[in-house]
Amino acid sequence: MTKLGEYLAVKSVNKSEVARRTGLSKARVNQLTLNSTTKLRADELYLIAMAIDVDPGELLEFVCSELKLKKQK
Repeated sequence: MTKLGEYLAVKSVNKSEVARRTGLSKARVNQLTLNSTTKLRADELYLIAMAIDVDPGELLEFVCSELKLKKQK
């Protein structure tokens, strides 16, 4: 499961409803929530955030929480 999938599960979000409200296919929503190699585009993240009524920044922070800057020498 991806970080997006975890977020939607914690919020008890229906993925079919997300697909319907965003215009993304159910297959694409499933890819984004289940396949860790699938890349989430900024426009998709924004649409999903709007569909589930959360701040896009909050969703972005959760999805990207594992990203860190490299330490400088």
